Amino acid sequence: MLFRIDPTIDTPIFTQIADSVRTEAAAGRLHAGERLPSAREVAGALGVNAHTVLHAYQDLRDEGLVELRRGRGAVVTDTADVLSSMHDDIRRLAAKAAAAGLPSQTLTALIQEALREYT
Repeated sequence: MLFRIDPTIDTPIFTQIADSVRTEAAAGRLHAGERLPSAREVAGALGVNAHTVLHAYQDLRDEGLVELRRGRGAVVTDTADVLSSMHDDIRRLAAKAAAAGLPSQTLTALIQEALREYT
């Protein structure tokens, strides 16, 4: 799995790491039951503190995308498959909005309004 970070932007590194996992899951490149690399491995590869990686993994755990298992590390849940199926729907919606000339802020507002109905 490839983690992408950019230390020059304002987004915290732990958020960027978590976003990389979300992106991989949404794109269908990460599936339920797969193990993420250990926090030490990721930290070493990215040149960041292991606690930064653990923070990202804990955020992913809190949203249900991974389970943290003692001795097994971070394991992807079934939520990854849901994200993957939604990814295609979202891409179609974005294409439809772009074809209609709908500004991204309007599409975002419409999605947020629809989400409020279900939360």
